[in-house]
Amino acid sequence: MSLKDHIDFLGQLRKMHSLNGLAWGEAAQDSRLAETTTFGANPGDLRMFSFVPEGITQKLPLVVVLHGCTQNAAGYEIGAGWCTLAQRYGFALLLPEQTRANNPNTCFNWFAPDDIRRDSGEVGSIRQMVEHMARSHHIDRARIFVTGLSAGGAMAAAMLATYPDVFAGGAVIAGLPYGVALNVRQALKEMRHASARTGHQLGDLVRGATAHKGPWPKLAAWHGDADRTVDPANADALVRQWLDLHGLPEAPMSQNKIDGYPHRVWWNSSGETVVESYTITGMAHGTPLGAGAGDERYGVAGAYLLDVGISSSYHIAQFFGLTGRVYQTRSPEKTAVARAATDGHRSGATDTPHRKSQQRSNKAGASDEAPDSKRGLDVGAVITRALTAAGLMK
Repeated sequence: MSLKDHIDFLGQLRKMHSLNGLAWGEAAQDSRLAETTTFGANPGDLRMFSFVPEGITQKLPLVVVLHGCTQNAAGYEIGAGWCTLAQRYGFALLLPEQTRANNPNTCFNWFAPDDIRRDSGEVGSIRQMVEHMARSHHIDRARIFVTGLSAGGAMAAAMLATYPDVFAGGAVIAGLPYGVALNVRQALKEMRHASARTGHQLGDLVRGATAHKGPWPKLAAWHGDADRTVDPANADALVRQWLDLHGLPEAPMSQNKIDGYPHRVWWNSSGETVVESYTITGMAHGTPLGAGAGDERYGVAGAYLLDVGISSSYHIAQFFGLTGRVYQTRSPEKTAVARAATDGHRSGATDTPHRKSQQRSNKAGASDEAPDSKRGLDVGAVITRALTAAGLMK
């Protein structure tokens, strides 16, 4: 890469940092996430946050959600709407959080060999968090998934590669294939210009990560074709990597449009979709936001959270097979009473209290109440304050 490219890229990071590095601690006050401080070995020195929906007795699927650079767990969850989805459809969430001590821009270190090797570094810490969730809550081990944005998306690919025996599937938003970079210089190069490796060469990078021989997790790739931070060709490289693992041809088996955006699909011999990709035309770097089923909206637009008319969070949950049943949510009054009564109660003594997030009560699912007209709460103001505190909105 040229010196100019390096300077331009570092300038972008500095700008992102200044826009998003505000008082993140305040965002937690409006978050439904609970922090667990002791969950086992933590070789990557990450923080653990989680959400478990109320009132569900059967085994819960688990979705691991990884934030992007300059973001944190609470801010990304609020922006992408994952807690609202989890309560509505009945699944648990795990949201690992990067620290500034590990990376000054709070990027997951998807390019550092020690952080993307099984049972080592950051992937090792996330694996320990998954195990803690599985042991502490009624988690269905056959339905554990991972998704993430940008560096979090690249780390999601690393989790699939290093723990294919743990994850049933994953979704990568504006990320990169596993193993294409092993230092900062290579990472910058791959972000600017996607790998020219063949599908088989990319597949070998995953096959070399473990002794696993299959079956492989399924994968969804999301990318904006106007992304100037991570080359959109990385989505194609990621798809080629997982098509090779699944032994599928590069030509899509089906092509259509979802909410106006190109959608490609590949399925296995059993007819199950195992690879899919969404190209969000005209979208820059970020997570696509919009409506899900029944025009329900998830998340709120902000920096790197882009309202483009399609909810990636909803469609990812659907790809994971998690949207088949809607769980009736309690009225806001009953929910408030229940949360007050159980505040801070988790299965592990190390979990800290989680706080009520009132801004989601108008989106929480089957109640379908009008947003502000039936309550004195100014939901929009609460959301704005939360996103501003999280550094996701100016």
